[in-house]
Amino acid sequence: MSDFWNQKFSSADYFYGDQPNDFLRSQIFRLKPGARVLVVGDGEGRNGVWLAEQGFKVTSIDYSSVGCEKSRKLAAQRGVSLTTECADLLSWAWPVAEFDAVVSIFLHFLPDDRLLIHRAIEAALAPEGWLVIELFHPKQLGYSSGGPKNRDMLLSPDELEADFPALDWWLITEGCTRLTEGRGHAGMGYISHAVGQKPAQAER
Repeated sequence: MSDFWNQKFSSADYFYGDQPNDFLRSQIFRLKPGARVLVVGDGEGRNGVWLAEQGFKVTSIDYSSVGCEKSRKLAAQRGVSLTTECADLLSWAWPVAEFDAVVSIFLHFLPDDRLLIHRAIEAALAPEGWLVIELFHPKQLGYSSGGPKNRDMLLSPDELEADFPALDWWLITEGCTRLTEGRGHAGMGYISHAVGQKPAQAER
């Protein structure tokens, strides 16, 4: 799988563009200044680098060595720093209760792997930490703007909610949107996206 993404990211341009995801941009007001943010499946770094530009302490992780190198290059061009991890999310030593937010943008897996990763994301959130997540809905199969062609890798809001049982949901919805994210996501598409928060720890 890393070879697949290395090939996608091998050109000089940025496959999904070098600007942040629109949904992520719209939800950043929820985070406190200097928040610790984990960006999973960050590809060539467009979201992680933008978050670093906003003053957050960012860890960006992706399986593609080419993507990680382009993340570092983009960060250097923008004059920001972030921690870049090049690793498989299924075997990475996930931190526990360490991040004030986790960002997952168009990260798709088959069901068994997805559930493992989503539960690890939930565990990585500190109390009152935020999850910002967007991915393709099953109706995306009727569109040609990108994403997997396997129904099992696409999620409805109900399926997304079920993957994160410990979170309180502030927003969880689906809809049609125009995607303008480089060559990788271009045109009308159908997405699910959500914002959830981990409850505060009970007082002793």
